[in-house]
Amino acid sequence: MDNKNREKLDKQFDVAALGELLIDFTENGSSKQGNPLFEANPGGAPCNVLAMLSKLGCKTAFIGKVGKDFFGEQLKGAITEVGINARGLRMDWDVHTTLAMVHTYPDGDRDFSFYRSPGADMMLREDELDEKTLENTRIFHFGTLSMTDPEVRAATKKAVGIAKENGAVISFDPNLRPPLWKSLDDAKAQTAYGLSQCDILKISDNEIQWFTGEIEFDAGICKLREQYNIPLILLSMGKEGSRAYYKDLCVEVKPFIQESTIETTGAGDTFGACCLYHVLEYGLENLDESKLTQMLTFANAAASIVTTRKGALRVMPSREEVEALMNL
Repeated sequence: MDNKNREKLDKQFDVAALGELLIDFTENGSSKQGNPLFEANPGGAPCNVLAMLSKLGCKTAFIGKVGKDFFGEQLKGAITEVGINARGLRMDWDVHTTLAMVHTYPDGDRDFSFYRSPGADMMLREDELDEKTLENTRIFHFGTLSMTDPEVRAATKKAVGIAKENGAVISFDPNLRPPLWKSLDDAKAQTAYGLSQCDILKISDNEIQWFTGEIEFDAGICKLREQYNIPLILLSMGKEGSRAYYKDLCVEVKPFIQESTIETTGAGDTFGACCLYHVLEYGLENLDESKLTQMLTFANAAASIVTTRKGALRVMPSREEVEALMNL
């Protein structure tokens, strides 16, 4: 038995993620009185990633906290329903589940207003971590929203340490949300921590510009690589497609533009999940131009499908749907 297959047998989970699990209130028309109507969709970037991976047949697990309230129960049910193991989900009796109001612009882009002062996801403590999950996952994924406040920041960093000690590949997505930070300097410091720990970085076009100060993406990536040893960097560029930077390779794949796009919630998470799926299949050691092109093409197609649907976590596309779009 080779090492790759032995690793698959040794680990209970393909991907575990830690972070925010919340309710996204997305616009859904108007009432007879002309008032905006909102739909309560389960959301949160880490679980969006896990939901797509579960749809592709991966074994996934989530670590985080919600309130012991109506929305918390809804979220626990939602992630279990899509196949995410919830044994690492804690429920807080004193602090309510975090809520986000999502305003969608005509082009499908979004703006967020958060109800999180505090929110339950901020209250996860080090002693509440499900260490068995962290010890038994092939990939551990996290972002910066679990590092906005001291207590959950300490829990996140402890989780990263446990996962690394047990041989997990570390995946990081900054997922910058400026309203949730006391200052963008603090956000930059915690992003730098994530960059220093990860083997796989998924970063958006606006995030690379914000963090590096470089307008040109290649220049920003070059600056990151000078400071951090990240084997695989995945750059999502919205309507411009995506790029993968690996060793001396830079592979770019065009997007799948859909006339039926209604919003972009979860598109970046779907893209990142599909890239992790290909890493699970191929590993990080021997990627080449063909494998990277295949990875990005599949990820772009999946992300495009999600933009035609309300929400993300419950509406991830199947492999067959993604391949059908790729073959058009």
